[in-house]
Amino acid sequence: MASRILIGLMSVAGAAAIGVPGTAWSDPAPPPAPVLPNVNAYTPISPVDYTTMGGNWYAFAGPPGVTCVLNRQNTSYGCSGPLPGAPDGANLVSGGASGEPGFSSTGGPIFAAAGEVKPLPPNTRLSFREISCGVDGGGVVACVNTHDQVGFVVGPTATFTSGPSPMLDRPEGGNPLFPSFPG
Repeated sequence: MASRILIGLMSVAGAAAIGVPGTAWSDPAPPPAPVLPNVNAYTPISPVDYTTMGGNWYAFAGPPGVTCVLNRQNTSYGCSGPLPGAPDGANLVSGGASGEPGFSSTGGPIFAAAGEVKPLPPNTRLSFREISCGVDGGGVVACVNTHDQVGFVVGPTATFTSGPSPMLDRPEGGNPLFPSFPG
């Protein structure tokens, strides 16, 4: 009788072990993408003192040697100059009315036509349509396109872009809240 119980318990344990999925060793998941600050929480300021190029640009100084522009003609935005930590030594980060911003390199300061520009006061922003650029209390510039929830950050030690929010980037048939359920 005891042997039947023992055989039964071993059979149940064996079946349970077979039903448990194995653990595979794999590369660790990549770190999450950097998060853009909430630039629209900064105090909006009048663009009058930052208007240049006949009223077509709002321009301001970022980290040392960096000029940032919101172009009212084509709703583009960007920062040009020595971008700390930018990939491949890029000296321009820019975006448009839609889509993720990107990095590139130019032969010279692309926003030099803005002339002498002044920095934004800490925790303030300039905005045009869905684009807002602001500076936090530590001098970090962030520009965000709220239409696509994309943008970039230029700081004293790092520069990065951030793509669409996973809540907005919904592949066909995908649901960001419940990935295993259809969208």
